Amino acid sequence: MSASITTHVSNYGEKYGDPSHTMKALTWQGTGRVKVVETASPKIIDPGDVILQVTGSTICGSDLHLLHGAIPELQKGDILGHEFCGIVVSVGPDVKKVKVGNRAVASFQIACGECYYCKQGLATMCERTNTGESATKLYGRKTSGFFGYSHFTGGFAGGQAEYVRVPYGDVNLLHLPDNIPDEKGLYLSDVLGTSWNAVVDTGVKEGDTVAIWGAGPVGQMAAEFSFFHGAKRVILIDGGQGKWRLDFVKKVLPKLETIDFTNLPTGESVAFTLKKMCDGRGPDVAIECAAGEYSKGWAHYFQRLLGMETDTSELVNEMLTSVRGFGRCGITGVYAGYCNHFNIGALMETGVKLSGNGQAPVQKYWKELLKYVQEDKIHPLHMVTHRLRLEDMEKVYDLFDKREPGMQKVFIQTRFSAPPSPGAPALTLI
Repeated sequence: MSASITTHVSNYGEKYGDPSHTMKALTWQGTGRVKVVETASPKIIDPGDVILQVTGSTICGSDLHLLHGAIPELQKGDILGHEFCGIVVSVGPDVKKVKVGNRAVASFQIACGECYYCKQGLATMCERTNTGESATKLYGRKTSGFFGYSHFTGGFAGGQAEYVRVPYGDVNLLHLPDNIPDEKGLYLSDVLGTSWNAVVDTGVKEGDTVAIWGAGPVGQMAAEFSFFHGAKRVILIDGGQGKWRLDFVKKVLPKLETIDFTNLPTGESVAFTLKKMCDGRGPDVAIECAAGEYSKGWAHYFQRLLGMETDTSELVNEMLTSVRGFGRCGITGVYAGYCNHFNIGALMETGVKLSGNGQAPVQKYWKELLKYVQEDKIHPLHMVTHRLRLEDMEKVYDLFDKREPGMQKVFIQTRFSAPPSPGAPALTLI
């Protein structure tokens, strides 16, 4: 296997693509603006590359951080998207496992498979696939490269496109069997692994009461997976534009309890409410599936606006003050850098364990999760509400950003997609 790969290829152009064979792709055009363009399709650059013809992609809450300009080192014209599946159409000379014609899903992280972290199944810390220095300066160590997620994570073109280059294809693609349609297999690329990691990394176990902040797709699946791991109670928290999601998830998980933080009695906080619900002590486990971008109060709103912090500490502080003493908290929502007014005293003085669940190493779990999907033990289609076209992605980003009521997780089809599979949403034109 090649020891290094070509990074910072975020739009293929004439040097890395084939201008005579164009494709549609969704590109970043500046803060608040994305655009579907016709651009060169990718070609093999490194010996381990695979070219995937995309048959399904989606939009992630993490993509909104790119839209808002919250993630550094985006360049105009970068192709976005880190969750996708498709059909292999070309392979490099070093590719041994993946074959032309295979259906496959890609992991959102790009791993080499051979470095210290990859050998431990911790692919999001791969030491070879992000050659930039910015992450090291900010975090003290590199992260892996990610598809469609700025030059801060290696500058790789993403999969909200008709074709995508997959470096180290043997490592970063999982074969999809015939009995798993794209509408189920696609979500192994990120959301299923991320939600699963949030639950197992925070140590959810039999009999626990779990509180989850954020009722989007990751929060929904984290709730399902908490019950899967034996949680006695799961309490889901959301509000504002996203409060409709609480009813949506409860229809899927009838045992679920919910808190709409925008509809609490005057003077009552989320922490106070959780303690009332949990014997005066609070839940055993708290998992943050929202992000540090969304300020609840004016102080943090203006601090973020003025660049005094990159992320708000409000939700993390709520978790720390909500759980029981010696409880466990996990952060899965994206946090980019620094926050102010972090309640470190609540962490230290009450014995609470706080875990950064990281960008989840989905490859650690995806074979196990694929098996559970095949056995109908976990249900990715429960979160999928819409099937939409790649051509309409500009509108999709706008609707997703506004938390359009009824739009939870979407499946984005291309001209290469198969017809909707049984149980999957029909195409919606917007």
